[in-house]
Amino acid sequence: MAVVPYKDKDTSKREQVAEMFDSISPKYDLLNHVLSGGIDILWRKRAIRELRKAAAKPPKRILDIATGTGDFALEALALKPEKIVGMDISEGMLSVGRDKMKKRGVDQIIEMRMGDSEGLPLPDNDFDAVIVAFGVRNFETLLKGLTDMYRVTRPGGVCLVLEFSNPRQFPFKQLYSFYSRTILPLIGRVVSKDASAYTYLPESVQAFPDGPDFLRIYEKAGFTNTKWIPLTFGVASIYIGHKLA
Repeated sequence: MAVVPYKDKDTSKREQVAEMFDSISPKYDLLNHVLSGGIDILWRKRAIRELRKAAAKPPKRILDIATGTGDFALEALALKPEKIVGMDISEGMLSVGRDKMKKRGVDQIIEMRMGDSEGLPLPDNDFDAVIVAFGVRNFETLLKGLTDMYRVTRPGGVCLVLEFSNPRQFPFKQLYSFYSRTILPLIGRVVSKDASAYTYLPESVQAFPDGPDFLRIYEKAGFTNTKWIPLTFGVASIYIGHKLA
């Protein structure tokens, strides 16, 4: 059974994820930084450095899937692309993101657009790089979402996924389990007023096929020359895949 935010509802995971992010969008950025101790910012910076190394040439067009409020898209500006499209199913998150882009004067480069990650309203072979941070575990069908990401990546392009994962070594495995199941939901409930959202987070991470299991699905979607980079004792991971030219 799929892990969903609202167990008392019979709507699809996609619909529930959109509802959840609409609910927490005003506090999302604050909670991200507080709950991770600010290390999520460092993870995104590291991911963009890895993307720079993995790309055959600097990407001109970048797609940021499950963009949320656009933090990963903003980080990708370091690559000096001509265009970044940030796509998400939550209008609440996109609204916050659009305001952020306007305030920073980058709304002509970063376009925030509504779209389903598992059925991207985009043409084939359209982007030099496709990126996603903390979004693929929310896909209703992981393989379907990754396959569509492969479809819109240009031949010779690269795909990078940044996602939470489960630490495997003592004592980080035990410490992280306690934090994610006890402390994180408590802080999330107090700040966001949505208890389900921050109960869903550790449940979705626990159920997610991380590490080598993710690489197998990545490759099944079509990506080659894949790579897994654990971060912070395995609390998060970077996954890189290429589309053959």
